[in-house]
Amino acid sequence: MATPHNAAQMGDFAKTVLMPGDPLRAKFIADTFLEDAKLVNNVRGIQGYTGTYKGTPVSVMASGMGMPSIGIYSHELFWDYRVERIVRAGTAGGLSPALSLRDVVLGVSCSTDSGFAAQFELPGAFAPCCSFSLASAADRIGREKGLSIRGGMLFSGAAFHYTDSYLRRWAEAGALAVEMETAALYMNAMTADREALAICTITDMVFTGERCSPQERQTSLDAMLSLALDTAVQ
Repeated sequence: MATPHNAAQMGDFAKTVLMPGDPLRAKFIADTFLEDAKLVNNVRGIQGYTGTYKGTPVSVMASGMGMPSIGIYSHELFWDYRVERIVRAGTAGGLSPALSLRDVVLGVSCSTDSGFAAQFELPGAFAPCCSFSLASAADRIGREKGLSIRGGMLFSGAAFHYTDSYLRRWAEAGALAVEMETAALYMNAMTADREALAICTITDMVFTGERCSPQERQTSLDAMLSLALDTAVQ
């Protein structure tokens, strides 16, 4: 039952999908964390794998960059392949001075300047939020792992290059961090009555210019990926 964007057959995907943005990171996750991982999709280089993690079937599939991309893939996973939960494992730029590099942010809710919500024809603003059960589990597991965890609002930008003054207004409105995918994922999950959670590592601080070194970035992302997987199978 392939779709235009996915060559997998029904049953190829597990009920739980971990979703990084980068196809190469999807392969890294499958090779590093999953047992008996099998490639189930590679249409347009968007790699999807299914294996097991701690004995539980788990799939990992890249989302690509931005809301249009994750909007397509998450919609097809939820509606066509009947996936029950998607955990986004990504990176974000810190907006709040309360954050530091390598902190992990749980996207409890998400705001956006994208027009993605227009398709739902709602008579107001769509304010999507995460799965409370997944967020609660991630917070507990992350603290047990000794990670610096914060939960709050993400800002999903329709663009990548913003002025500082523009992003400061979102920071003043309470956005902890900026990224490009979560709002579309949450909207799709809520309208499909499925679960979703974005777990993002802060790899740069927008207003100070601080950035993780390549080694710090890899180490921090590995810790976040472990958290995301443990949350997904709890």
